[in-house]
Amino acid sequence: MARTVAEGFFNDPRLKEAKKLIREALKEHQTKITGIKSADPELKASYDNIIKKVSDYRGGALWYNYLGSGIGNGPLVELADGSVKYDFITGIGVHYMGHSHPGVIEAQVEGSITNTVMNGHLQQNTDTAKLLEIFSTQACKYGAEVKNVFLTTSGAMANENAFKMMFQKRFPAARMFSFEKCFSGRTLGMAWVTDKAAYRQGLPKTIDVDYVPFYDAKDHKGSIEKAVYAMKKAMTRFPGEHAGFIMELIQGENGSWVGNQEYFEALIKICKENNISVFIDEVQTFARTTEIFAFQHFKLDKHVDIVSVGKNSQVCATLFKDDHKPRAGLMSQTFTGSSAQISAAYYVINEVVNGNYLGENGKIMKLHKHFQSHLEKLATKYPDKIEGPYGIGAMVGMTLYKGDAEKSKAFSFKLFDNGVLGFLAGAAPTRLRFLMPIMAVEEKHIDEVVAILDKTLSEIN
Repeated sequence: MARTVAEGFFNDPRLKEAKKLIREALKEHQTKITGIKSADPELKASYDNIIKKVSDYRGGALWYNYLGSGIGNGPLVELADGSVKYDFITGIGVHYMGHSHPGVIEAQVEGSITNTVMNGHLQQNTDTAKLLEIFSTQACKYGAEVKNVFLTTSGAMANENAFKMMFQKRFPAARMFSFEKCFSGRTLGMAWVTDKAAYRQGLPKTIDVDYVPFYDAKDHKGSIEKAVYAMKKAMTRFPGEHAGFIMELIQGENGSWVGNQEYFEALIKICKENNISVFIDEVQTFARTTEIFAFQHFKLDKHVDIVSVGKNSQVCATLFKDDHKPRAGLMSQTFTGSSAQISAAYYVINEVVNGNYLGENGKIMKLHKHFQSHLEKLATKYPDKIEGPYGIGAMVGMTLYKGDAEKSKAFSFKLFDNGVLGFLAGAAPTRLRFLMPIMAVEEKHIDEVVAILDKTLSEIN
């Protein structure tokens, strides 16, 4: 006999039958989505009208003329004009599970039939406890001490919360270190951390940041020396004023630039000697390398004070050590995420941890190597058009036309028309990048995407 009413409700045979019917209907309709497809001419007028309406209401045009119909099949997504495309950018890294993943849909259904649309810090359901536990245990499995987890609704807010903790911990220190060409978000605070002036035009100054040159694999020793010099110079100029260092271990928004353990350890050593908090920004890198956290991939577990996660995790979070616990009143939020979102987050993370995705021989790295080998062949075939590939794991990028921004943009739109979604990143050079939906991709999908890349390269001079 059920101990609670909820237990009886969630085990009601009618709900089990309803989920079974959803699975069957989904499977039947997904069989109609097997590859890229052109738009239906009869839907063009209505689709163009919806695109215009959305652009007008949001105050600006969409980057791509993309409005999903509401169904897909793994890495393939159907648009409302009837076309089908390969999604290899996944909402800039959010749709790790692809489109219409049956396990994710079932998890969302289970969350959506709970009593509230949203969970919040004042009232949370038991699903939150499961999610907090898997975040905490996975983060600490190799000796890191970031066992505390504060959930939030965006990666930028996860970073904002981390900054609050660092500033409070290190008061009155109020400066930060970050990497050149970093991206931290677009809130009022993070706009001043992100190393792109266009993102803060017209905004009042909020945070003082000193930028350190990122790792250069072509100059291993030299890049370490330059970064150490930049840190020490800033600390001489502003003694005792730095509260923390926000570190992207792989610069995704800059075009999939990969860091190095020795490089990071040299900078972290300076942080530890000078009471500067080490904050690892994993909003984009979470679940994309050989480990669930990129700081584990780079073996930095014993050094981290705070970690932010997002995108793949579905629900964003800030993880932190006991000595960075915020005092009462510093942190609060009405929403930690929707009930469906929290249920899906647990499903996705649990699947990655237990589903042979991680490790040097896991699915993530196998797919990376397969994609990499294809792109290397394309670079040989089109030496004047392609450099690379770059990146690691689920993060893959390549430089087109020597990094020319306008030519790369034109290529990305032609690629979209031909059936593949990628996106631009970085400047000088601009890169085309992909964030694969690892839970949905197979090698055959990569083969088809590369064939479309080849076709597009042959069409553009």
